[in-house]
Amino acid sequence: MAHEARSAGSLSPSRDATDIRAELDSTSWATVLAPRLAQFAAVARHEHVTRAARELGVPQSTLSRAMVRLELDLGVTLFARQGRTVSLTPAGRGFLASVERALGEVERSAESVRADADPLSGRVAFGFLHTLGPETVPALLRAFRADHPRIRFQLVQNYGEAMLAGLRAGQLDLCLTSPVPDAPDLVVRRLDEQRLRLVVPADHRLASRRRVRLAEASGELFVSLEAGYGLRRITDALCAEAGFTPRVGFEGEEAETLRGLVAAGLGVALLPPPLVPRPGVVELTVTAPRAVREIGVAWLGGHADTAPVAAFKKFLLGRRGQLLPD
Repeated sequence: MAHEARSAGSLSPSRDATDIRAELDSTSWATVLAPRLAQFAAVARHEHVTRAARELGVPQSTLSRAMVRLELDLGVTLFARQGRTVSLTPAGRGFLASVERALGEVERSAESVRADADPLSGRVAFGFLHTLGPETVPALLRAFRADHPRIRFQLVQNYGEAMLAGLRAGQLDLCLTSPVPDAPDLVVRRLDEQRLRLVVPADHRLASRRRVRLAEASGELFVSLEAGYGLRRITDALCAEAGFTPRVGFEGEEAETLRGLVAAGLGVALLPPPLVPRPGVVELTVTAPRAVREIGVAWLGGHADTAPVAAFKKFLLGRRGQLLPD
C-alpha cells in the first residue's frame, strides 16, 4: 500500500475489539462506516492508494489512515499489501460487493430526489378527495400543465384524515380536503365552497319539493360515508345544527355509491352535486342550516417547497373562488 511505513505493513490494531464494540454501542455501523465507503471502493477499484487519493482529491496519507481505521473498526483485514499496491482479501471482496450495492442505491436515490425537484420536469405528490376526482382535479391539472407541460404528478385519492397523515409522513406535498383542518403543524388556505343537497328517492314524500329545511328529514334513515370521512363529519354537524342526530342505515366510501343507495330507496343523503344527473333521485336545496362544505389546500408547515411544488401551490392559490365548476 502506498502510504507511510508505519501503516504499510499488516494490520496491527492499537485497540482491542472490545473497545471498538463499546464505542459503537452508542451509534451504528452506518454512521461509523458511511463516510469511508466511497474511499474504500476507490482504493479497491484502483488497487493503489496514490491513484485512489488522486481521484478522490484527498491526501494519500489521509486515505491510508482512513483504510486502516476502517479495518480497525470492522476488526477484519480488507487489503493485502504488496509494496505500493494493494489487493482485496476474500473478506474485502465480499465487503466490496455490498458497498457497491449500497453506493449504487445512494446514487440512484440522489438522482431521484434531484429529478423530483427539477423546476421544469419535477414531481408533485398531490392528494384530493374522491368527489373532486371526476371533474375538478382533471380540469386543474389541464390548466396548470398548459404552462408547465413537463411537471409530473403522483395523484392520491383518499379521505381527508388519510391525506393529512400523508402530509405528515412526507408522502404528499399538497392536498385538497374538506372540512378545512385546523392543526398547528399544517398550513391551510380556503379555496372554495360547495353547496350540499339533500338527495331523496324519486318517489319520496319530499321529492315534489325544490327546497327543504334539513329538520324536515329528521325522521329519515340516512346513508352516509363512513366515520372519519370529512363529508360524514359535515353531515353530522349540519344535522346537529338542525336539531337532530341522523340515523345512519348504510355507510359507504364514495358519494356516487351513496346516490345509488338513495335511488334504491334505502335512505336519504347530504351530498355535493353529481357530475351528471342520476336517475331515480331528486336533489333538494337545503335552506336551513346553510349546507356547504369548504374546500381548502393544505400542506405541512415549516418545510421548503421544491420548485414544482411551489409552482403548483401558487397556481392553486390563484384559483380561489374558481376551484369548482359552476
